[in-house]
Amino acid sequence: MNTRTHSPIASLLMRACQKLELIPYSLVAFIARFSIAAVFWKSGQTKVEGLAIDLVSGTFEFGWPHLADSTIPLFQSEYHLPILAPELAAHLAAFAEHFFPVLILFGLATRFSALALLGMTLVIQLFVYPDAYPTHGTWMAILLLLMARGPGVLSVDHLLRRRLGH
Repeated sequence: MNTRTHSPIASLLMRACQKLELIPYSLVAFIARFSIAAVFWKSGQTKVEGLAIDLVSGTFEFGWPHLADSTIPLFQSEYHLPILAPELAAHLAAFAEHFFPVLILFGLATRFSALALLGMTLVIQLFVYPDAYPTHGTWMAILLLLMARGPGVLSVDHLLRRRLGH
């Protein structure tokens, strides 16, 4: 039997921690999914013209997306990668920054989409902005959380999993 008693402050802190543990993971996952999707989507939007969707500001322009005139020069200078041609890197980045955030937002193939964006984040960290590790570390933490724990119950992945009986 534990005869040790806790101080009133220790008891208060333990109760507070117990209350915080009641925060539903699905809420955390939804906010993480929305936030990381927004980061990459907004970056992708700077690379294209013809398609502009911003749910927060209410901007909607539906058309066939194409690279903005400034995108390839940006990949030739500031975003230059040692392993990919700037033209290919620009197209791949613009595609990835639109495709994977949509999947993550809806919670479809979430773990694999997070893995793809984690790879992209590592490339950015290693080859483009090595001093931006605080920002990239935050992105990686969110992506690793989604990879490890999944998208939560507010997701297509969860619905598919229930339907398939897993």
